[in-house]
Amino acid sequence: MTSTTAPRGALDRYFRISERGSTVGTEIRGGLVTFFAMSYIVVLNPLIIGTSADGTGQFLGGGDAPNLGMIASATALIAGVMSILMGVVANFPLAMAAGLGLNAVVTYSIAGLPGVTWADAMGVIVIEGLLILVLVLTGFREAVFRAVPTPLKTAIGAGIGLFITLIGLANAGFVTGDGATILALGNLGTWPILVFVVGLVLAIVLHARHVKGAILISILVATALAIILENTMHIGGRAEDNPGGFNSPPTFSGVVAVPDFSLIGQFDLLGSVQNIGIVTLVLLVFTLLLADFFDTMGTMVAIGGEAGLLDKQGNPPRTKQILVVDSLGAVAGGVGSVSSNTAFVESTAGVGDGARTGLASVVTGIAFLLSTLFAPLVALVPYEAAAPALVLVGFLMLTQVAGIDWKDVEVALPAFLTIVIMPFTYSIADGIGAGFIAFIVVKLARGKARDIHWLMWLVGALFVLYFTIEPIRALIGA
Repeated sequence: MTSTTAPRGALDRYFRISERGSTVGTEIRGGLVTFFAMSYIVVLNPLIIGTSADGTGQFLGGGDAPNLGMIASATALIAGVMSILMGVVANFPLAMAAGLGLNAVVTYSIAGLPGVTWADAMGVIVIEGLLILVLVLTGFREAVFRAVPTPLKTAIGAGIGLFITLIGLANAGFVTGDGATILALGNLGTWPILVFVVGLVLAIVLHARHVKGAILISILVATALAIILENTMHIGGRAEDNPGGFNSPPTFSGVVAVPDFSLIGQFDLLGSVQNIGIVTLVLLVFTLLLADFFDTMGTMVAIGGEAGLLDKQGNPPRTKQILVVDSLGAVAGGVGSVSSNTAFVESTAGVGDGARTGLASVVTGIAFLLSTLFAPLVALVPYEAAAPALVLVGFLMLTQVAGIDWKDVEVALPAFLTIVIMPFTYSIADGIGAGFIAFIVVKLARGKARDIHWLMWLVGALFVLYFTIEPIRALIGA
């Protein structure tokens, strides 16, 4: 929606605030709403990428123990810079931060590979971001977009949602490994599980009632409960002699501290080539590219539609600028060692509150920069308090399956394999590979080889090599 109201100053003219039927006050409020709706990432990103060791046994930032405060500071810094850049360059009410799902790919499908370091993994992110930037600038993105069938793109997002859900449930102890049934219900008679359940129920209720910031509110309430329980019951951390403890017990180390940005620049651009090989590297980069690129396309169209900013062809204004900034977000995320930064669909919260311009994104970015001062508070949030957010976000991502025609076996079967193999193998790359190969097999079985884009043939062949390279090495004794 636009307005004929005359601009009221330089800020109004630059961001076209009056033209889009908004006000400076509305944009500031919308930007803050977006920040509170997505600020949970400052808590969740460190818990996802900071609590798992790399292929050499080291945690992000070096050392044999997590440093969540340092990761939180860098996460907020990069999110702040990229959100401001999106607002200033693209003038679109779209904020950015480390992408959920993408950080899971980095943690479990890249950094966890034998011999791979966190610096190597972040180097892969930089490479992926540079490739996306080239695709955007050359127009090749349309070719890639056409090559991958829409149902498979949808299935990738849904599968990542299911994978994130499993991670949240498992790390909270709600589900656990079981020799007889593979997975089983955890011990529900512990205080940490109560924290998780309270957080999850609250998140569900608030989301069902369309409360803005439902995820953040649930995290804060569950954290408060965890702090009370820890200080009265002295539960401690989960261990062999304390199976009912917290995965990461709440620890108070202050409120405000000078931000630690030492993670910035801790990436190795080509180290992954030596440690995992060029074929695996190509597949991992392609996996990240798909998850990042197509998710951004969908997010900017969804937000543009909510804000009434789409043209007759369904495209948002300044599409190229949006995509350029988003691709730079991947590069910045790798350089900052916090995983790929991407567009956040939670920006719709600010849009729903009236935001229509990039000024809202600038406000969101400033709020993220200010939050770097409060990184020590991250140590107060146990995984059990943050895990409900993973479950709820997983649900939101899984709702995309409604866009798949489940009666058409040519797309339904590959989509199904993509979705279920991700969590069952604990590998996003395996799920995408299985889906791509199944798509080609089903098309061939139906005599429709001509319907397969040449890029799908190429990627399918790479995934076949990806799945068989270890058996081949074993056979030849390599």
